[in-house]
Amino acid sequence: MVQTVHSVLIAPGHKRLVIEKPLVLCRIFFSVRGFAPQNYSFESQISFGDPSFRSYYILDWPARYFEAKGEGIFQGDIWVRNVTDVNLSYSVSEILI
Repeated sequence: MVQTVHSVLIAPGHKRLVIEKPLVLCRIFFSVRGFAPQNYSFESQISFGDPSFRSYYILDWPARYFEAKGEGIFQGDIWVRNVTDVNLSYSVSEILI
């Protein structure tokens, strides 16, 4: 079992690959958590395997995180785009078996 946890800073209007597709192991959990000032309303987009963001999940206030667990969850690359006008920090984690 491998657990990876890291922080990512994304500038306004930029996107970043935050979790790469596992090559050997199988992902059983992942989460993306956004951090902003307490009462700041922000919006981010999470794309599952699509760096052009044609399809995405919206991460906004007050739901500042997305997580998935169990067998059958997405196994590809996970991208995040900051669509606000300030730098945003994210905590990203995954567990592989």
